[in-house]
Amino acid sequence: MSRIAVITDTNSSMTQEEADRLGVYLVPMPFMVDGKEYFEGVDCTYEQFFAMLAGGGDVSTSQPSPDAVTTLWDRVLEEYDAIIHIPMSSALSSSCATAKALAAEYEGRVFVADNKRISISQRESVLDALTMIGQGMEAADICAKLEAEAFASSIYLAVNTLDLLKKSGRVTAAGAAVAAVLGIKPVLQIQGEKLDAFAKVRGMANAEKTMLNAAKKDLESRFAGKSVRILTAYSGEDSVGTDWVKKVQECFGDDTVELYQLPISICCHVGAGVKGIGIVEYVK
Repeated sequence: MSRIAVITDTNSSMTQEEADRLGVYLVPMPFMVDGKEYFEGVDCTYEQFFAMLAGGGDVSTSQPSPDAVTTLWDRVLEEYDAIIHIPMSSALSSSCATAKALAAEYEGRVFVADNKRISISQRESVLDALTMIGQGMEAADICAKLEAEAFASSIYLAVNTLDLLKKSGRVTAAGAAVAAVLGIKPVLQIQGEKLDAFAKVRGMANAEKTMLNAAKKDLESRFAGKSVRILTAYSGEDSVGTDWVKKVQECFGDDTVELYQLPISICCHVGAGVKGIGIVEYVK
């Protein structure tokens, strides 16, 4: 049986500690603050990032250099026969396309799975890959399975501010100003590939209700009879996340619902105070 390694990036909401525990290799994603490059989980903590953001730091995202990716692959392939590389969705970053192009030079030893996910759903893809490795599946088949199940997940995000989305051109300055005055909170969704608008509501309490109702509807329709996990995510202060996960647990009567920090790569676009809920099918 082939020895297969799993590689992902910090867009998966996976920490280095968790990756080490699972035996997963983690690529730290780069981002910029006031023109200086940092790497998530390496030279900038979550708290430091939000302190810089609160101080008016100019933030943006980037992708790992090709050399950083291939250097890791070369090192891993000294011990393993093949690699399953799981980056963030190709619809949200060019890092997936870059990885696929680089993998073409590895003569069938590196398989890049573009399964259209990010954050908590991307993390579940990593866990699925580990499960399939444990079942004795080959790397090519695992990659094909991950891509075939690309749309078997659903994420909703309630954004606290439109300032960073305005900066990136995803919302107009006028729209952001009106939303700020009226206390409008946009609810965004990811149901495969891109981040799309789902609803606009007054206040975070209504945004929470909108997400919970949407998740209930998905469970009763898209995911009826499926093996799924309900996950939550947040950005900024820990209290935002702990308050949110309790509400989700109470809503679904499930105290196993887990909580994760949104990766800095997403926070560069949505800021602090974000609350999210995800439903993801998993491989048994």
